[in-house]
Amino acid sequence: MERMDIHRGDDAYPQSFNSLEYPPEVFYLLGDPGVLQGDHLSIIGARKATPYGLATSAMAGRIAAECGMTVVSGGAYGCDSASLRAAHAAGGRTIVVSGLGADLIYPASSRDVFENALAGGGAVVSLSPWGQDARKWSFLERNPIIAALGDALFVCEAGQHSGTSSTAESATKMGKRVYAVPGPIFSPQSMGTNRLIADGAAIVCCEQDLETMLSLDFGSLRVAEEGMTRPEGRVLSALLAMPMRPDDLAAALGEDPLTVVRTLTDYEMKGVVERLWDGRYSPSESYMATRVKIGKDKKNVSGAVRDAG
Repeated sequence: MERMDIHRGDDAYPQSFNSLEYPPEVFYLLGDPGVLQGDHLSIIGARKATPYGLATSAMAGRIAAECGMTVVSGGAYGCDSASLRAAHAAGGRTIVVSGLGADLIYPASSRDVFENALAGGGAVVSLSPWGQDARKWSFLERNPIIAALGDALFVCEAGQHSGTSSTAESATKMGKRVYAVPGPIFSPQSMGTNRLIADGAAIVCCEQDLETMLSLDFGSLRVAEEGMTRPEGRVLSALLAMPMRPDDLAAALGEDPLTVVRTLTDYEMKGVVERLWDGRYSPSESYMATRVKIGKDKKNVSGAVRDAG
């Protein structure tokens, strides 16, 4: 297992670290340094998570992995570990940002999270030297690193004043896009996420919202096993209803036209959409055939469940 001290100026040093208020002169990595390249989604949330928070963090980890993105989190109790476990289970790569030396495991209940990261081609990174135990401020110091490694930040559940909120603040200062899940206004664990939404974070109300945001922001088409597309998000839903030109589609979705053009270009290269003679875009025949197959498979599964009952 590769063990590296990565210094500022090294080829492996993430450029996003230079956007931090205090870029680290050195950090420590156990695993594959190649995992620092590509698209990353940082996922954070409360340690004392509710079932709602655990479910949303697992959803985000799974969808990000299915979109081909590396999931970054802290490996702590609650939302962090739930997101990393879900990403690994979906076949994705993960990065654990530790508050201890990268060769140590904490908490003990997250041993599988650390081991899965290394076994799946990911990494454990830390600002603390090898063998360094927890210090008073080590976990607060790592929060900006979680924000910096992600191209965007997904906040599952957070109190008003918490480490999660400080990580979101770091992401905002670096110009990262922040996604947040709304929660009950009477839940202390949702006060932070609701405030983020009020301050301009992108609101995620369902799986399709997150899938569409990742697709539009990163051109990441979510796929299932055997190359079949998952149930469509807003882009494909709109095109299924009616073929549209990119500018009309952007207006309908409330998105930037250039971002929509890039997304459609990516979808066209993957054979999901096709450009019609008049400039409009429509789901491709191959995509529609796959969609019909998925529908038949679901129907057969439902029938089998009924028969078993």
